[in-house]
Amino acid sequence: MNRKRRRGGQEPATAAGSDAEVAENWALVNTPLGEEWSGRARYAAAMFFYRRGEMSADTLEVYRICSRLDAEDPLAILRGRGTGKNWLKRMGVEP
Repeated sequence: MNRKRRRGGQEPATAAGSDAEVAENWALVNTPLGEEWSGRARYAAAMFFYRRGEMSADTLEVYRICSRLDAEDPLAILRGRGTGKNWLKRMGVEP
């Protein structure tokens, strides 16, 4: 599908499938630690939220680092670095 992009590389929200895409990516970003390929699934979902402007670049970088480490908790790293406070709150974790 060929869609126009807005400034910043973000795709415009579409009425069809938008809620389903958010729900799917929310489930992926919450994939349990330790499952095979879970780090990559969380990173793919993090990229989705980043492109929507719902996640900072620093937070996305933590998910990238953890993408090959299925058992590594990106939320713990965010807390340790003192970054991603808005994302941590959204995930229901105290910063």
